[in-house]
Amino acid sequence: MMVRKWVAWLILATMFLTLALPAGQTAGAAGGIRIVLDGKTIASDAAPYIIPAANVTMVPLRIISEELGATVRWNQKEQQVTIQGGADKLIVMKRGGRFALVNDSRVDLDATVDLKAGRTMVPLRFVGETLGLNVNWNQKEQLITLTTEGNGEPSQPSSGADGDPASGGQPSEGNPGNLPGGDVPSGGDTPGKALRGVWVSTVYNLDWPSQGSYGKSLKQMEEFRQLLDDIQEIGMNAVFVQVRPASDALYPSLLVPWSKYLTGVQGLAPDYDPLAFMIDETHKRGMEFHAWFNPFRASVDAKIEQLTNGHVVKRQPEWIVNAGGKLYINPGIPEARQHIMNTIMEVVNGYNIDGVHLDDYFYPTNVEFADNHTFQAYNSDKVVSKADWRRGNINAFVRDLGAAIHAVKPKVRYGISPFGVWRNQSVDKTGSDTKAGVTTYDSMYADVRTWIRQGWVDYINPQIYWSMSFSAARYDKLVDWWVQEVKGTGVDLYIGHAPYKLGTKEAGWQSAQEIINQLKYNERYPEVKGDVFFSAKDIRKNPLGIKDALRSYYRSF
Repeated sequence: MMVRKWVAWLILATMFLTLALPAGQTAGAAGGIRIVLDGKTIASDAAPYIIPAANVTMVPLRIISEELGATVRWNQKEQQVTIQGGADKLIVMKRGGRFALVNDSRVDLDATVDLKAGRTMVPLRFVGETLGLNVNWNQKEQLITLTTEGNGEPSQPSSGADGDPASGGQPSEGNPGNLPGGDVPSGGDTPGKALRGVWVSTVYNLDWPSQGSYGKSLKQMEEFRQLLDDIQEIGMNAVFVQVRPASDALYPSLLVPWSKYLTGVQGLAPDYDPLAFMIDETHKRGMEFHAWFNPFRASVDAKIEQLTNGHVVKRQPEWIVNAGGKLYINPGIPEARQHIMNTIMEVVNGYNIDGVHLDDYFYPTNVEFADNHTFQAYNSDKVVSKADWRRGNINAFVRDLGAAIHAVKPKVRYGISPFGVWRNQSVDKTGSDTKAGVTTYDSMYADVRTWIRQGWVDYINPQIYWSMSFSAARYDKLVDWWVQEVKGTGVDLYIGHAPYKLGTKEAGWQSAQEIINQLKYNERYPEVKGDVFFSAKDIRKNPLGIKDALRSYYRSF
């Protein structure tokens, strides 16, 4: 959105920056971050700070207006900052947004506008460099040096362990703590800028909320805040929260009942909106919030007496298949697929999410799925093979959902986390060098290759839950295979990791170094854009010291 009329920085300062710190307290006080512009120390009534997960230094908007001579505006209703500076540069950023507009061109951000203690905070390096400044960070001195064109080199250049000599002592965007000596892993984006996420399971109250918090909103809120703080301190910058665990909702919905994992009783409303709360807390920390949906799971068991009358199992029993004692929505029925899409779009339309995430809950594996009648009734194309027909049903769902999401919110990321093996080479020569007993194509009828090649998804996040020494499905071989699948397609690749296996007897999981070795292996491929860990509780429990191992690994960037 373009802002046509500008107001002077004095008006902004009067409206939003009237509160001051005690006399004499400036940026850098008490050992904090100092800012120097062309040799002059800049005083600030709000201390700059670093967002650890994104490695971005945030400063008050007042610094931009007063010291850099830019015209700025804060739109409270839109939660939007507009900055107009030299060289006809116009920057527009929204609180919680993942990108900025610079003269109408989109630029992705590692962190964006935030509000702290009544101050509007903005990412310094991005704004400064966009306005034509040189920005230098000295880690040892906790010093940011800004120089305008024609004022020479920074007065205190960084070198060695304090900066990256390969870039003239100026760290890369959003990375105030470079690698000693300037080492950068081979491949594309450095892991310091990649997505680092965790899955947060709500089904069975696995990760959040606890059963002890049923009906206690303040306790649930504090538990989630602590969860975010814990994983961000390790180095994570995204959460994938299960908001539809079993055809229910962790938000007020017109289509599905409240989840029992909030209050202990399905359909019983809490006294707050958990989804709105979680998104707000996540964005406050500069992290991404991805809404995770189990698409076709209707219920974790077949005890329909525990379901409310508003649940899909009771409202549309003809859509439901009991497979192995669990209830599924039949993917072969077009109206059923549309219902699931509608529930997801309810969230897309109503909440400021960063992404829509689906797991591998399509057709169930290793159980009989009674859909002969559906195959006959909904097969207008006369597909001979039921397996191909099933894959067609899932393809239609994946394609149509992606189109619906991007029609409404093009910037919302849409991705799927399939089982880690597409097909074995023994069945398909283009498959992976694996001997998996279950495959996504033949067991779950999920034709991931088609989703990638057709560009129906923004990213794919295979669950590669095996070690480098597990002969039937080696981690490294599977990463190699998935990299080749996405290469040149524009579809990003995130890798799903299994810290929940640490300390088990399965080959390779006797040390936390297994996870670190996997992350290091990913560094060789620019196609690997990030990593997601299952799940939050399994990292927070710190099996075999994985928290320290991850913290050390991520802080090295």
